Amino acid sequence: MTQIFDAENRAIFAQNYPETPHRLRHNLRDHPLLALDALAQLGESLPAASVEYNRGDLPTGVDPNSDIANGLSIGDTIRTVDICRSWAVLKNIEQVPEYRTLLLDLLGELKPIIERRTGAMLMPQGFIFVSSPDAVTPYHFDPEHNILLQLKGSKTMTQFPAGDPAYAPDETHEAYHTGGHRNLVWREELACGATDWTLEPGQAVFVPVMAPHHVKVGPDPSISLSITWRSDWSYAEADARAFNSVLRKSGLRPRAPGRYPARNKAKAFAWRVIRKLRRAG
Repeated sequence: MTQIFDAENRAIFAQNYPETPHRLRHNLRDHPLLALDALAQLGESLPAASVEYNRGDLPTGVDPNSDIANGLSIGDTIRTVDICRSWAVLKNIEQVPEYRTLLLDLLGELKPIIERRTGAMLMPQGFIFVSSPDAVTPYHFDPEHNILLQLKGSKTMTQFPAGDPAYAPDETHEAYHTGGHRNLVWREELACGATDWTLEPGQAVFVPVMAPHHVKVGPDPSISLSITWRSDWSYAEADARAFNSVLRKSGLRPRAPGRYPARNKAKAFAWRVIRKLRRAG
């Protein structure tokens, strides 16, 4: 397989991982598994829980309880992406052997860098986004280390500082890590803290764990691939957030977990004990 990230781009990644957003270039172009028809077939073969597709003509901020369905099947959404004004994501593509090989080959190029910095590369996952022109992915965050590779069309990811409660309040993090939604409340005054990353085919952007962002597709249909992984640090941060929700419900005002390289071990361990007791109860 042709190397996707060359030596220069691996060096850029090494300089910035895991906390600094940065642009990369990749050589993943015209792969047959990422063609539109192949993706429609993939979407039809995945379990329902691994497919999400909605209207794409949405505002930046969306109420998690809103009805944003597009009325189509996943296959029809992808095949008519140029006209259906929708947004689709195929989750956990590693469930399919051919796509798992593709994902692990990509991450394998970066694995030595990742593991020197944040330890074992855990839970490698892949997500494919197929979007109509001008589609919007609302303001949200994700718990994984993430590189978004643009394959077809263009899109602009507007990214905000990770770990700053001005953009994602501590209470929202705590709710998410105890079963809540990842969408965030958008306010126009947040825009002053944004950094725009406009991606053309062959470009990629790194997204730190829990960095808030929203996405707007350009004037043509877009296909992009998100390659993600977890680390002991990211799991500890998530579990410390969950433990903080217990403290907050007890009337306390807990301090937010530290960003990398803070370990967050004590709170993470406490939450894991609570979780284990709840499951045993």
